[in-house]
Amino acid sequence: MEDRRAAQAATARHRARVQRLERFAAASPRAYLVRVLLLALAGYGFLIGLLLLLAAAPLAIAWRVFVQGVRFEPQLAIVLLIAGAGIAALVRALWVRFEVPAGRLLAPHEAPALHAEVERLRAATGAPPLSGIVIDTQLNAAAASLPRLLGLAGHRHYLVLGLPLLQLLDRDEAAAVIAHEFGHFGEQHGRLAGWLYRVRFTWYRAVDGLSRSGFLLSMPIVRFYAWYAPLFDAWSFVLARTHEFRADATAARVVDRDAMASALLRLEHGSGRMQSTLWPRVLARARVQSHPPAQLLAPLIDGLRASPHPDPARLLAIADRDVDPYDTHPVLARRLDALGAPAVLRPRGEPAAAWLGDALDGIERELDQHWRAQLKTEWQALHTAAANDRARFRELDSMSVRSAEEAVEHARLFETVEIDRDPLPVLARAHAAHPDSAMAAFRLGVRELQAGDVDGIQHLRQAVARDAGAVGPIGDALKALLRDPDVDAHTAGQIAELRDALAPRADDLRDRDAVVDGDALQPHDLDTAALGRLTATLAGHERVTRAWLARKQVAMVEASAHYVLLPDWRGSVASEAAGLRALSEDLHLPGSHTVFTGSEAAAVAKQVRRLCAEPVYQKGKGQAL
Repeated sequence: MEDRRAAQAATARHRARVQRLERFAAASPRAYLVRVLLLALAGYGFLIGLLLLLAAAPLAIAWRVFVQGVRFEPQLAIVLLIAGAGIAALVRALWVRFEVPAGRLLAPHEAPALHAEVERLRAATGAPPLSGIVIDTQLNAAAASLPRLLGLAGHRHYLVLGLPLLQLLDRDEAAAVIAHEFGHFGEQHGRLAGWLYRVRFTWYRAVDGLSRSGFLLSMPIVRFYAWYAPLFDAWSFVLARTHEFRADATAARVVDRDAMASALLRLEHGSGRMQSTLWPRVLARARVQSHPPAQLLAPLIDGLRASPHPDPARLLAIADRDVDPYDTHPVLARRLDALGAPAVLRPRGEPAAAWLGDALDGIERELDQHWRAQLKTEWQALHTAAANDRARFRELDSMSVRSAEEAVEHARLFETVEIDRDPLPVLARAHAAHPDSAMAAFRLGVRELQAGDVDGIQHLRQAVARDAGAVGPIGDALKALLRDPDVDAHTAGQIAELRDALAPRADDLRDRDAVVDGDALQPHDLDTAALGRLTATLAGHERVTRAWLARKQVAMVEASAHYVLLPDWRGSVASEAAGLRALSEDLHLPGSHTVFTGSEAAAVAKQVRRLCAEPVYQKGKGQAL
């Protein structure tokens, strides 16, 4: 059972810690840097300490034999053998092979124009030599440093460039992004900060690599770094965020300030469009098409470059709204302010993908093939899961006359199955046929707002009026719309007003429906008839042997009761989730309810049993107790 309040508290603690460290770093930058440096060295000190501990006996023997002249005794050979085996085991544990980042690794002779441009930018930023350039499917770029011997023997450096990024940005914008990534490798006047930035990611790779190695001596090292990595991450967070500004400054110095600002705006818009529209549209096709399409990248890239063009004001608002306290990347407005650049898009020039030359088509085909192979399992699962929806839609679609309920169901399935057709007319007819349907009003309102029609606001209000429980899904839909960069500013303003108006009700609803340790619970208030119906329902589920029922005290004005049902489930853990879901669907209580077991939330289960004392149902008795 998810504890939303615990997650919120953890996020609040993280924000407070980051703000405290930011103040400390601003007030005493040298002291902060020294502490982070000492903490980084402590990570390597642990490895060196282990090595010295194992080497202590051989070194002592060598001192006595070669310096003090003590005769070498045969039993000392056993000590040397054991110590040598330990040292070999430690080196073996540290000899973790970190793979080249996933994607298409360019051969040295491929895409000479890209290699030349990358080398020019590398030399200009003072970054270390590259081990290779990787082209992948992401709308992103990355500087990947792979540690040798967990960083004790240096790093291998790779530049990762997403093909969508090279297709979306022009040459100058892409050059600025590449220079930014080289800034992470460490520029001429910031090598210490660059080294610390790399170390920050080394420990997480170490934990992952050692965990996968399966070597026995890796386990105690994994335990240490599983504790150490989050600690160093917390202390170096401020440094990592500052390093983003340094990398932006490197791009501005080496390429152009306005080109970097324009690249940031285009990537903000492209990422929002990818998450809100383009990728969901690809996965939606899985419900009606049994195999992934032959081309995946080309439609995504076309969608990224299509109209409407980015609205910088909307992008700044979206970025400011979506602040992630765990993301070291500063928000867009702060990055532009640090650059001293206006939020202006430059006229788009030739795509940077032209650097790939004749290799472009082959690279795109290889990436498409790899992506299809990765998607195949998920795609087929989605297609299979939608089989009933496809069959039901065909049945409803063939009807010449539908009831009001069938019209709503047909419209809902139309959105799922007829993914290449506009669902608005069908939803409008369903709403007209069944004006009391919260579902029809909800889906119609969302689609209207996506199309820029603010009449959708009224339809969403109707949905909430018809079903108070709709406020949760509507709130989620409004948040998604506000993250969509293609929603115009006027519509976004109307959406934000509705979101703010519904937020208190949504919070109340979540607080009512969630049950966590410490909630105020009281005895249920069901009458004999209601208890009899509950008993009959529980008796129909053979895995339920006993059940306890309590009522949660809720703060909502005029709120219906919220009941907490704790069944004693007898069956496999694998069957529990599906069984509880089926039980929840069968319950008809005079209010909302939560069904859970002690395996989900032991503390809450203990609280319910203590309050109830006796179960309301026990298998075999056939009646409420």
